[in-house]
Amino acid sequence: MTTVAVRGEAVREVDPELAEFTVVVSARDRDRDTTLARLRERADGLRQLLERFGEAVEKRETGALHVYPESGGKRGERVSAYNGSVSTTVRVRDFAALGEMMLAVAGQEQTQVRGPVWSVRPDSPVHREARRDAVQDAIARAREYAEALGAEVVELVELADAGLGRTEGVRPLAQGYGSGFLKSKASGGGYADLELDPERQRVSAQVEARFTITAPVL
Repeated sequence: MTTVAVRGEAVREVDPELAEFTVVVSARDRDRDTTLARLRERADGLRQLLERFGEAVEKRETGALHVYPESGGKRGERVSAYNGSVSTTVRVRDFAALGEMMLAVAGQEQTQVRGPVWSVRPDSPVHREARRDAVQDAIARAREYAEALGAEVVELVELADAGLGRTEGVRPLAQGYGSGFLKSKASGGGYADLELDPERQRVSAQVEARFTITAPVL
């Protein structure tokens, strides 16, 4: 029995389901305790601000805490000031509140905001749909090859995610991520509105399959 090996592929473009942005609050003073007190105050203020948006925030995680002395010239280890910063990653499920949230956060003292980064949930149904499409693509390709040989597909011998089968050099199952752009509209010297352009996500799936076919007619 003759065997034909194929790779099935599928790509879907979908709207993002989540957005993440990173906030870094900083403090600096000649006195170490003052620096730490300001840093703690600003971090607490950020937490309280985010809590105002309720369930729009799906998750927030504290990242790196960085506190270090700043040398005051070339004379020994004399410290001229202390610097401190703490980062927080915020995951948002409600895009309607995202623009207002980022503007409010960016308006806080000594605060930097980076993002958003758009994504699809790991357990989103779109992944399953892409895998099913990839399988159907593999079946269609096998039938096309068989027809070109004057044969017919008999049965499936092997089906695997790309990279797990015998074929080398194929790409694994992948999901596309990207970051969007922020646009602001100024009115009277301030921000009247913040428009977000969520970047559509590319979700792809690849499978490897082997089928037996009837004897080719050459």
